[in-house]
Order: sequence, then C-alpha cells, then structure tokens
Amino acid sequence: MSDIIHLLPDSVANQIAAGEVIQRPASVIKELVENAIDADAQNIHVLVMDAGKTSIQIIDDGKGMSETDARLAFERHATSKIREASDLFALRTMGFRGEALASIAAVAQIELKTRLESEELGTKLVIAGSKIESQEVISCSKGSNFSVKNLFFNIPARRKFLKANSTELSNILAEFERIALVHPEVAFSLYSNDSELFNLPVSPLRQRIMAVFGKKLNQQLLNVEVNTTMAKITGYVAKPETARKKGAHQYFFVNGRYMRHPYFHKAVMEAYEQLIPAGEQVSYFIYFEVDPANIDVNIHPTKTEIKFENEQAIWQILSAAVKESLGKFSAIPSIDFDTEDMPEIPAFEQNLPPAPPKVHYDSDYNPFKTSIGSSNGGSYTRPKVEWEGLYSGLTKASKMNEPQPEPEMDWEEPSSTETLMNAEENTTSTVSVVSSALYADESVIEKGNLHLQFKGRFILTSVKSGLMLIDQHRAHIRVLFDRYLVQIRQKQGVSQGVLFPEILQLPASESAVLQSIMDDLSAVGFDLSNLGGGSYAINGIPAGIEGLNPVELVRNMLHTAMEKGSDVKEEIQNILALTLARAAAIVYGQVLSNDEMISLVDSLFACPSPNYTPDGKTVLTTIKEEDIERLFK
Repeated sequence: MSDIIHLLPDSVANQIAAGEVIQRPASVIKELVENAIDADAQNIHVLVMDAGKTSIQIIDDGKGMSETDARLAFERHATSKIREASDLFALRTMGFRGEALASIAAVAQIELKTRLESEELGTKLVIAGSKIESQEVISCSKGSNFSVKNLFFNIPARRKFLKANSTELSNILAEFERIALVHPEVAFSLYSNDSELFNLPVSPLRQRIMAVFGKKLNQQLLNVEVNTTMAKITGYVAKPETARKKGAHQYFFVNGRYMRHPYFHKAVMEAYEQLIPAGEQVSYFIYFEVDPANIDVNIHPTKTEIKFENEQAIWQILSAAVKESLGKFSAIPSIDFDTEDMPEIPAFEQNLPPAPPKVHYDSDYNPFKTSIGSSNGGSYTRPKVEWEGLYSGLTKASKMNEPQPEPEMDWEEPSSTETLMNAEENTTSTVSVVSSALYADESVIEKGNLHLQFKGRFILTSVKSGLMLIDQHRAHIRVLFDRYLVQIRQKQGVSQGVLFPEILQLPASESAVLQSIMDDLSAVGFDLSNLGGGSYAINGIPAGIEGLNPVELVRNMLHTAMEKGSDVKEEIQNILALTLARAAAIVYGQVLSNDEMISLVDSLFACPSPNYTPDGKTVLTTIKEEDIERLFK
C-alpha cells in the first residue's frame, strides 16, 4: 500500500493560515497598522480603494526594515517579537506570531517600500501569491509603505463571499477606531477613495474619543480610575440617562490591545442595575493594565479573546470602580454629609414645649367690597367679573355635541392614532370575505358582533369555532409592516416635512452604512440631507409617525441593518419596514373604540399572513367552543 500522508507546500499552508487571520480587508488593515505601531511609528496613514477590495495602502514613519528583514518578514512564523516559548507570557507588543505578512502575501499582491533611518537607500519588494517577483534598491522615506492589491485574487471563492463595499468599509472603520482609541499618542489618518474620513492628531485620550465619535460624547462620560496590585483600570463610562437599546459604544482594552469580554461586560452593566431600563446599553471605554504573565492572548487567531488568570477578582474590582464613578459624579442619588452648605438642623430641647404654628390672615378682607383696605395700610380694587360671559359658550357647546359626519380616512397618510382606522375597503365587508378565504369555516368572524378589549392588550371577538384573541400591538405591526414594505419597494412612501429639521450625528463607521440604505429610507418617506462631517439633517419623516423621535428611529434602523450585516437589498428593506412598524404600532394599554378594533381586525385579515408577525411571533389564537363549555361542567 502506497503512502498517502505528505507535507503541504508552503503556499497552500499560508492560504490555510490566511483563512483564520485574514478574513476580509479590515483584517489586513488591523495587522499592518498593529505592525506599524510595534515599529514605533508616530504617524500612520491608511488609504483604501473600493473598501479595500482593489487596494489597501499603509504608510508609517516607524523603524523600517533592512533588505534581509524585508525578505524574511514574509516567511511563515518569522517574527522579531519572541524568541522562546517563555516570551509568550511577557508580551507587550501587538503582533507576535509571524503569521500576518505571510498570510497576506498568500492571498494578495504586495508591494513593500521600506528604509531604516540609518540607511540612505531602502528596499522595494514585490510579492504575489507567496512568490517573490522582484526585489530592488530604491530611494524612499524612512519607515514602511505597504501596498496590498487585489485581495483574494487567487482564491475566487473567498473573494466572491466578500460583502458589499459599504459593509466592508464599515468593518474597516470599526477596526481603525479600535486601534485609534487605544493609541492616542499616535497620529492617524484614513482615506477612502481619496476622501478623508479621519484625521486624528496626537491628543489626550478623552479628546481622541471625541474626535472619533463626536464632541457630544464629552458631556456623557464619567471618569473611572482604580489602581490595585492585581490590575489598573482607567477609562470612561457614560451617564445612565444616555442609555439606549442599540448603538452604544462599548470597548475593552488590555495592555494596549482591544478585546471582547462578555464576563466583564456583565460587571459594568451590573453597576447600572436599577439605573437604566432593562435591555438598554450604555457606552464605556475601559482600559486594563495587568501583568502580561496573568493573561493569555494566544487563544484566538485575531487575538481579540483574552483569558485572565483572576477573572472573578477583576470582575469585582471593575464593578466597584464603575459604581464608585457613578456615585462620585452624582449619577446615583445619595446624601452627602460633607458639604459646607448643609442646612442647619436645630437641636431638640426636651424642656421647652413646641411652638404652635401661626396663621396669618387679613381680618379686613371682604369679598363683596369693590375697594377694601389691606393689612399693610394700602388698598386694592377687586376686579370686576363678567358673569354673563361664562354662559356665552353654552350655545356653541350644544352645537358641538351634535353628530358630525366622519371624515374619510386616507390609507396613504395615516396619523399615529389613526393608523389602525385605515382600511383599503369598507369595514363592513372585508372581514367576512378575506377571513373566509383564509380560514374556511373554522375561524370566520361572525357579523354584527362587538369586539372586546381585554387588559389594554388583547382584542376578543367571536368566531364560528369559538373565541378569538388578537394581540393588538402585534396585529398592528403585521399591518404596518406589509404597508411600509409595499411603499419601499414601489417608492410610494409619503413624506411629511418637519418645521425644524433634526440633526443626526454619526461616527464614520455608521455614516458609511447609512449611505447604503439612503435610497430605501427615501422610499419609505425620510428626507435626509448630508451636512458633512457625519452630520445629517432630517427634513422629512414618513407620514403617520409624527409622534416619534426621528433621530432615534433612524439610528435604530441603522444599527439593526449593521447587526444583520445583510447585503441583499430585499433583506435591508425588510429590516427598515419592521423597525418602522414596531415604532409606529399602537402600544399596549392604549384604549381602542369598537370601530377602531373593527378596523384593525379587518386590516389584519387583509394581510397575506395574519397569524404571525414578520419576526415569527403569534398574533392571534382561538379557544374552541367545546373547550369553553368544558370549563363549566
């Protein structure tokens, strides 16, 4: 039997490694920028074309490399960071495995220009698919200049599964922000298609955070600082009143490295218990400094999951530090006994009887005199009251109580309370026709019966098979979702102009995603204009949501689209329609008249799928008549 085990070629092994390390263009930028920081660069410039698919260029003024080092750096497991296994437990650099450059070279075309500060000439190296095509001596500036073109050019399957440019650019911005937030001592710039997105000079940490996410964040941050023998924790947490359901900026850093840590996240959120509504999040920027021997950064290819030796103890330190910060800055109600302006509390004297309260009144006051004296020696005149005028409105009131003809409802321009009153056909015939087509003889709503609202949440109505219960909020979501989806796809959304435009401020990563869904927002009725610098003016909103906050609504739709990460236009349209329907739907506890309930039920059964909401929740259920009779036996 012939041998079947063989060693993989280096090029294939590097492509396999690239599958773990280099997942998308953002991974390339992360690895190259971290290498530049390890090379003590003070200025780092990032330039991308077509969200990194066409080209990525990283320019730094770091130490640079010699001719031999430049050639050797692209070999697998070639690194200057470690020399023996014990070095893994004393890491203070960003990279150390020696896999990044070899993985990038395996799946892209690279051109490197680098020069040491002590040398007059530098080196130019051209590599494609792990093969060195040329190497020559050139004149270039100090540091390194990496140009990565045509990522995954030799792996079409990987390139095909890259997301849309807006999504990939959002990932690039997210990685860029993580590095910029932890290195305020380094100046960064980022250009996309020759357009400047970031220009971050050297600055203190708080100013760096504001430069990345906007100056509005400055008023929301509270300082956190604690120093123990186990860990030093510094950073900022947001005030409780800034909590929101989506889009909070939450970052953990340890020894200058970004990390994800759900366990420590719970420690921060526990400090906000009873201060923010359930399900909402707050922003935080927490920086840990611990002994490198007490952490393991080698458990994940991208080094974002880090294991701590004393997690439980650090959890308690972190939670206490955040609570102290909230209490110190009066985010938590407390009584302070150390203030100089304390109210003076008289001491209780047991021998003295308590003084009775005194009543002050004007003994000369007479309400029937038009001019009377006052207790201070003066006088005032009682104003003359026109009693006849109080009864002049009775005639108008009697006319107002007369029945008025009901105005016709316009399906395309509903208001927030009138939305459920809109019906495409007459409310007297829709139910019997549509529901009979959907449910045959099982759940046909009986004509002429009244609907009953139970607990401000359910609508009860009689059907042939028994008693039907309808969740009014979910039913309205189902109705509005179908309507908004049709408006988006047919671009028939009606926009309602606002008197005073609202300003929406977004960081660069969110602004890039907003551009990709701008057409769909316009189709549903939003009118947004780009003011530059991540600011957008909301000049119009969809008709029917006048009572909602347009800034938070757009922000929620944007964050939902970012979480889903979908590039399919139809999926994004579904996300927008569902988010808008949830926001505009009637809430639990809203009292409905019988006509409103009839209109809502009619509209529900006119939907193609009345049984479930778009996200799969049950809208209605039926209790069989025999089950009801069984309860009374």
